[in-house]
Amino acid sequence: MAPGRFARPSVNWTAIAEHMRPAEKPAYLAFKAKSDGYLRKMSALPAAPPQIDWAAYRREIAAPGLVDALEKLYGAVKIPYPEDVYTATIDKLETETDRDIGEFKAEADAVIKKHETRIREIENMLPFGQMTFEDAAYVEPELVLDMENKPSFWPHEDIDRL
Repeated sequence: MAPGRFARPSVNWTAIAEHMRPAEKPAYLAFKAKSDGYLRKMSALPAAPPQIDWAAYRREIAAPGLVDALEKLYGAVKIPYPEDVYTATIDKLETETDRDIGEFKAEADAVIKKHETRIREIENMLPFGQMTFEDAAYVEPELVLDMENKPSFWPHEDIDRL
């Protein structure tokens, strides 16, 4: 392969394989084999078109100007390399994704801190077996049955709320 002809693939196949579910392994292996096949074909091709000995053709072909015309046409052939129109879009999406991940991590950290605080409160709380009804009502008011405003006992039928 000629140096600088095209970029080396930057796919980390090992990292992808580590995160692959077993059900997706056959499709992954087929895709990797196809990608490797394309890379081998590209590597086998020469970097430049083959050089033609135009002088030998001029000696062998009697038609005047034919070889010169063919040489001119052959030299004029330029195969354009595909334009990179996706890298900017991918970089933009990557930046947006990184920003979204950062926002999600900040929100998740806030939720984690809130719940860690709640866990510390529960760990420092008096065990429920030792609490009185008043202690439980003070610590967790939403879990205590409000006998004055809306008493309700199982099976919680409307007739019980009269």
